[in-house]
Amino acid sequence: MLKWLVRLFILMILGTVLGVASLVGIYFYIKPQLPDVTALRDIKLATPMRVYTKDGELLAQFGEIRRIPLALADIPQPMIDAVLATEDARFYEHPGIDPIGIIRAATVWATSGQARQGASTITQQVARNFFLSNEKTLVRKIKEVFLAWRIEQNLTKDEILELYLNKIPLGYRSFGIGAAAQVYFGKEVKDLGLDEIAIIAGLPKAPSMLNPIRSPERAFARRNVVLGRMLETGKISQAQFNEASNMPIKASYHGAEVTLHAPYLGEMVRQKMVEQFGEDAYTMGLHVYTTVSAERQSAAQNALLDGIFAYDMRHGYRGATALLWKNGESPWDYQRITSYLANQNTYQPLTAAVVTKLGERSATLILKNGKQAELGWNGIKWARTFITDDRQSYAPKSARDVLKVGAQIWVREQGEELFLAQIPDVNAALVAMNPQNGAIEALVGGFSFELSKFNRVEQARRQIGSNIKPFLYATALEHGYTLASLINDAPINQWDPSKGPMWQPKNSPAVYDGPTPLRLGLAKSKNVMSVRLMRAIGLDTYIDGLTRFGFPKSAISPNESLALGAAEFTPFEVVRGYSVLANGGFLVTPYFIDRVTDSQEQTLYQATPTVACIDCQQPEYDVTAELTDNASESSGLAPHTISTQSTFLITDTLSTAIWGGNGWRGTGWRAARDLKRHDISGKTGTTNESRDAWFSGYTPNLVATSWIGFDNHQRGLGNAEFGGGAAQPIWIDFMKVALKNIPERKMPVPAGIITANINSETGLLTTGSGTSEYFKEGTEPTRYTAPLSDGDHVYSGDNQDLQGPVSTDDIF
Repeated sequence: MLKWLVRLFILMILGTVLGVASLVGIYFYIKPQLPDVTALRDIKLATPMRVYTKDGELLAQFGEIRRIPLALADIPQPMIDAVLATEDARFYEHPGIDPIGIIRAATVWATSGQARQGASTITQQVARNFFLSNEKTLVRKIKEVFLAWRIEQNLTKDEILELYLNKIPLGYRSFGIGAAAQVYFGKEVKDLGLDEIAIIAGLPKAPSMLNPIRSPERAFARRNVVLGRMLETGKISQAQFNEASNMPIKASYHGAEVTLHAPYLGEMVRQKMVEQFGEDAYTMGLHVYTTVSAERQSAAQNALLDGIFAYDMRHGYRGATALLWKNGESPWDYQRITSYLANQNTYQPLTAAVVTKLGERSATLILKNGKQAELGWNGIKWARTFITDDRQSYAPKSARDVLKVGAQIWVREQGEELFLAQIPDVNAALVAMNPQNGAIEALVGGFSFELSKFNRVEQARRQIGSNIKPFLYATALEHGYTLASLINDAPINQWDPSKGPMWQPKNSPAVYDGPTPLRLGLAKSKNVMSVRLMRAIGLDTYIDGLTRFGFPKSAISPNESLALGAAEFTPFEVVRGYSVLANGGFLVTPYFIDRVTDSQEQTLYQATPTVACIDCQQPEYDVTAELTDNASESSGLAPHTISTQSTFLITDTLSTAIWGGNGWRGTGWRAARDLKRHDISGKTGTTNESRDAWFSGYTPNLVATSWIGFDNHQRGLGNAEFGGGAAQPIWIDFMKVALKNIPERKMPVPAGIITANINSETGLLTTGSGTSEYFKEGTEPTRYTAPLSDGDHVYSGDNQDLQGPVSTDDIF
């Protein structure tokens, strides 16, 4: 017997030695294949790119992986307790591999025939998640064991646990408990209840099967298993267990916690970041801070939507989206209606709804969120039937004239009231920027990014119409004209056979005032005066002038219709051009990214824009000099492309376009009525057949351009639609918020500007009653209007006495 015991003991010794030798051999065989675990100390977790306003509101998030990295100190203890109790109760005791856990799992498997308990420790899971695949092979398991042991030699337990809690996949592309708390509950981890903590702690075993959204019953059972283990380990009391285990599952999918809707701007940022950092931009945890403020961006979004819906309501109702059941058919029940609505898209601020009952002047609806609501007459009465863009039917007299029971419609909420609505055909864009440095203050590229990702601010080339005229007049001022120079406001009937079919531009309205000062020609947007003025300075001179406002020469066709805005520019280019007028003549470069930091808030990029600075030391402005911005690169100054005196004169004239004078209203009179500020200047623009409507306006520190039209270039807005009535209200509603609490600050009169009293009928000086006009010093009239007598001409000299090199044909 003793001899057998000795043999058995020797055999055990040999087995142990062979086992250890085998392990050592396996280790040295596999060692070259094992990664360096010390890299975990500097590991950079794949974290999505997050885009913010300059005041810290999240406006977009990009990247398939959802992760919100957390330091272990920021994770509530109940979450740590729940994970440890469920995944690795002896985590702080074992060296990375838990022999007791392995024996316990093996015993359960042997007695039950099922692998009911896992044997992998948290350290092993870290090894697998960071370095290995999920393939179920012996080699992978051996590598996992050795890596776990090496990780334990190089990292503390707390470091390992922190990596695990931030790396573990938890379903719906969420990685780590920070992202899971947001995805399932829309909360930060610190705000989770015990029942919610237990749900997340139960997910690592099988995120897809135990998902509280996809499988609430399984999630309920798994949550209570986690709570039971917390009770067994003494981490919660019986009372806490009873309360949490009886809570219903209330999880639902939450997207990124975007607090400001700006998808067009977010997409512009995404493209820039991928251009700069490649595909790594989606995973390197970039924090991108834009130049927009939350308040102004929100105001721009609301103004654009209100302008679109106002246009839509003026042109009639195009009918319900669908009729779910007809008269005489069995009505759908509540469950069927809500199931249908759940599959309908949401286009903020529109909500899908179904009409379930009609009154004489009201309708009962079921909304997409399942609630029942009343649509009152105030929200219905606008809905004359759409016939064409210029025609609608008679106003409805009852709700039945507009709606049918069973109709799927769209509604939008205004205050506490619902309004019947529709997905608009028309679209719009609004962009605002700081003219002093080019920082974009707000940007909205269309009605809905979900419907169309086409960004009309930077991609839509549309005819600019009369929005181009300030640049024509500014160019004329640069070449000897004054605001008192007279141009003949009379129909153009001359025909040059060499230029093709006869072109007869007309004023809108068709009123002609004869010889008229440039100030009134621009303020009243006289078309024929613009054509005559362009002929006087020359087409090439005009085109060169447009490039000095930043307009690309490639987009400018050299023909006379250019005087009336036949060129196609983007709103981005237009707002940049107007910024030159607002800042004293400097061509700033628009930018929308202020800075970029990494996941540790270390700065990777900081914008250094060139700025407008009238008082800074720089070479004297020269209108004949070739346009260049080389000097600006070293000085930090934007190139000075138009004289400060000319921009002041145009700005003052565009203030006249807002306020009018002497019994006439400027084309932008609505801004005077609604904003009641005297530091605003602006210009309307409307193209042929009203295919495009514009308004651009500014103060010294803010310039904005609004556009409205159809993406189909051939479709007009309607004969009654113009820039002042369609586009300007968008601009006004934005400016009401953007300029709130900002004191009036008119552009100061620059050096080199004087005033003189002139006769507006002659453009000459007068000793009698006249008009005070600004002039560049040295360009003011030198002759006086002679007293009139019967048969005398109004001028005291020949045409050369008129201010500016104006030919006889251009005057009479």
